[in-house]
Amino acid sequence: MSELRLLDRVRNAIRVRQYSIATEKTYLGWIRKFILFHGKRHPAEMSKPEIESFLSFLAVKRQVSPSTQNQALQALLFLYRYVLEIDLPWLDDVVRAILSRPTCWSPVRIYGPFSNCSGTTTSIQR
Repeated sequence: MSELRLLDRVRNAIRVRQYSIATEKTYLGWIRKFILFHGKRHPAEMSKPEIESFLSFLAVKRQVSPSTQNQALQALLFLYRYVLEIDLPWLDDVVRAILSRPTCWSPVRIYGPFSNCSGTTTSIQR
């Protein structure tokens, strides 16, 4: 019997642990992107520097949110820990995604469209 391909091994490891189908699809997507980002190299040939460069790329070039970057990190940690059975050193040099600040609206921007209203609409807006 031939050895299972990497993504089939990932799929099996996810299903054995009874992760949701959505998690399976998400993890497989991130692992595919990681492999393609590094020119289709096998993850067993890569380690900390390649993972850090991929996660930093997501934050800097793709400008993903912190939760998206963390999702990619978790997918890669799952791959290395449970499928490849490789312990990774701590990832210190990852450029972390920055949470964007919400836009603060002034009262003029909020109430401006209602400035021409009168009667009951005026009392409702305030």
